[in-house]
This record gives sequence, C-alpha cells and structure tokens, in this order.
Amino acid sequence: MAESFHRTFFLNGPAGRLEAMLWTVSTPEPPRVAVVCHPHPLFGGTMHNKVVFQVAKILHQLEIPVLRFNFRGAGLSEGQHDGGRDEAGDVRAALDYLAKEFAAQPILLAGFSFGSYVGLRVGCEDSRVKELVGLGIPVDNSDLTFLTECAKPKLILQSAHDQFGSRERVEALFQQLPEPKNLVFIDAPDHFFAGKLAEMGHALEQWTSKQMRD
Repeated sequence: MAESFHRTFFLNGPAGRLEAMLWTVSTPEPPRVAVVCHPHPLFGGTMHNKVVFQVAKILHQLEIPVLRFNFRGAGLSEGQHDGGRDEAGDVRAALDYLAKEFAAQPILLAGFSFGSYVGLRVGCEDSRVKELVGLGIPVDNSDLTFLTECAKPKLILQSAHDQFGSRERVEALFQQLPEPKNLVFIDAPDHFFAGKLAEMGHALEQWTSKQMRD
C-alpha cells in the first residue's frame, strides 16, 4: 500500500464549520476518491461510528482517499440538526472539497443509515458522484424512492435483521431500482452489523474492486 496520511480540519459548510477527517495516499492519481456519511447524530452518530470507520478503512486499503465529516451539530461541527433537510448542504460541502482537491477523480459516495438517506439523495443528483453505496438504508421510516430515478452504479449493504430496514422492504425497493445495482444481505443480528463488520467490509471491497476494474 502506498504511504498514507490523515489530517483533521474544518470544512466550510452552509451552517458553519464542519469537523472533517481526510485519509489519503501518496499515489499521484488515485482511482477514486470517496466520502462516507455517518448515522443519525441525535442517536450518537458521528464520523467515528464503527460502520463508517470500517467503510473508510476498506476503501482506503484500495488506495482511495477517504473523507469523513460530522453533520451539523455533531461533534465539533457548527449548526443544528435539521432532520436531514439542510444536511444535504453539508454533503455538498464535502463534495465541493473533494472536487477541488482531486479534480480529475470520480467520487464514490457511501452513507450509513441516516447518512444513506441524506447522502444518496445528494449523490444521485450531483454529477460529480459516479458511484453510490448505501448501508443500513432506513426504508422502514424514511422515503428512499428517489433511488428509483438513479441510474448510477449502486450497492446496498443491509443486515438481514435490520430493525430500521426490513429485508422485505429493502427487497421491494431494490426491485424498482434501475441498473446497475447490487444488493447484499449480511447475516448480522442488528442495524449496526454487530459481529459482522468484516463480512460487510469484504462485500464492499469486492464490489468496489470490480467497479474499478470495469
């Protein structure tokens, strides 16, 4: 693996400064750059969440620079939680940063739980984002039908026993999505892939590696 480094800093977000961390590599032209969006901040979600960290680690091992950030009101980020509405602007601020720092590279956007609800919506609309990964998509209590209009390559990684996104509802939504698409269920006991983070990471690694080869 190429030499890597990480740094913490603040992004300029629409509601103030957003706490962020960038893991990058010394490879001059990485194959992708990525941003990973964290789960619900009102329930303890931050960029240091175990699932978010695992996603970032797997992508980084594939020589992909990875940006994580805290949504408004989480960690040291300024602003107040807005139920996923204005948080879309936080995601755009992260994309703006990546597009400036890595002008020639396609962006992969991944989001876990609340991060998938907010992040994938922005990623579907933003032409700078080429690929999407949704983990623990909260289809039981959130409207993710915007994905039915999204023709970008997308991977859904879901626990088979997710209390916020039942297998039945995830499969029903997935059937409506345009290609290219992939759905992988991980035999984990809960929303957070407890005890199965390695399996989740392996599925992510396989899909991402294939995307980079194609």
